[in-house]
Amino acid sequence: MSEIEKAAPARRVSRGERGGWASGFLGAVVEAWDELRIHKTRVLLSLIGVGVAVCALTTVVGVGAIAQQAQIEQLERGSGRPATLVLSPPYNPETGQQGDPAIMADAAATVVERYAIGYAGSTQWMQLSAQFRDGVSLVDAQAVDVDYGVMHRVQVGQGRWFIDRDELRLAPAIVVSDQFWQRLGSPDLRTHPTIQLLGEDPVTAVVVGVLPAQPFDLSLRAYILNSAYASLATPEQVAQAWPQYEFWVPPDMAAELTDLIRRDVAAAYGDGWQVDVNRQDYLAWEGGADPTASIRMVLAGIAVLILILGALGLVNISLVTVRQRIREIGIRRSFGATAPRVFFAVMMESVVATVVAGVAGVVVAVAIVQNPMVRDFVAFGLTDVPPFPVEAALLGLGAATAVGALAGLLPALVAVRVKVIDAIRY
Repeated sequence: MSEIEKAAPARRVSRGERGGWASGFLGAVVEAWDELRIHKTRVLLSLIGVGVAVCALTTVVGVGAIAQQAQIEQLERGSGRPATLVLSPPYNPETGQQGDPAIMADAAATVVERYAIGYAGSTQWMQLSAQFRDGVSLVDAQAVDVDYGVMHRVQVGQGRWFIDRDELRLAPAIVVSDQFWQRLGSPDLRTHPTIQLLGEDPVTAVVVGVLPAQPFDLSLRAYILNSAYASLATPEQVAQAWPQYEFWVPPDMAAELTDLIRRDVAAAYGDGWQVDVNRQDYLAWEGGADPTASIRMVLAGIAVLILILGALGLVNISLVTVRQRIREIGIRRSFGATAPRVFFAVMMESVVATVVAGVAGVVVAVAIVQNPMVRDFVAFGLTDVPPFPVEAALLGLGAATAVGALAGLLPALVAVRVKVIDAIRY
């Protein structure tokens, strides 16, 4: 016998061994699929709960991502985006004297240029007297720079936010609250409605934007550019102004830039002056803890509870089904089916079925979460709508597979322990 003939049987055995595991797995999957097709009604009834559970799990995670983004945007509107550094007005601890605003403005401009900070600006609160048709009223106003809108995610319901060209207007631009706009008679912004702001030299301001209406908010509020307010304010108001400066910097450089800004501003004022620079965005709270973590924990608990309920229902139905198939299992064992093959086949029936149910549940969940009506109900006016989280879909499919494996484990153990003779007599 030649060397080739001697080696041929060895190669055939090697191929069989290499393909044994894969062919066994595929065979079990095909067999499980055939069983599912035979028992369509039973499978459909048993998988409704799993599909609903996976859909609910995936939907909760997807809606949680939208709710989390909505809360983050709300926090950023108040305290700025990460990382927002705030330079407070310097003061002398010994005399209590406030620092000169002009020196502070020059120092802040130097800081912005030196460290290439992309977004920065000053902000201050004041009250303005506005001449409405039914009389003069005080308006809570905030003087800001153009960058404030980006740094604080200011949302405008109608019209627009300030642009750089507004700095050059002879008639200053203002962005007002919905209540302010209604007090004007709800004019069309395309007609460039105006209102007179009273001061040392009264000026006529043009309304360019209206903020979204806020429930139970009846106050008159307005934003005005710092340059416009400087021309409107009296010398006494300018002298008493205590503006603070905000800098939007990369979060990983926040600590370093905090020290550098404090050092540079203190050098501009000289010895004896107290300069405070603090980080105020939401990620700086509680030592950097994420305030949205509680929402995620609650949603995760709800999702796990839903999944457990779906798994319990599937386990009960699977156990009843296996006991009804004891005779079938005994016949298969009598024809040579091994215990591992029976175990794996019974388990794969549950796994294949739950994976199919999981895919259907994930598809329905994506359709629900991406629906504009649902998104607006959860977080109306969301600026940056997050895409459907891929981890939610993977979690749903993984949960479906895990539920199928766990639900098929007990029935598979019951099927393996069936005695052939007793099963045939059953």
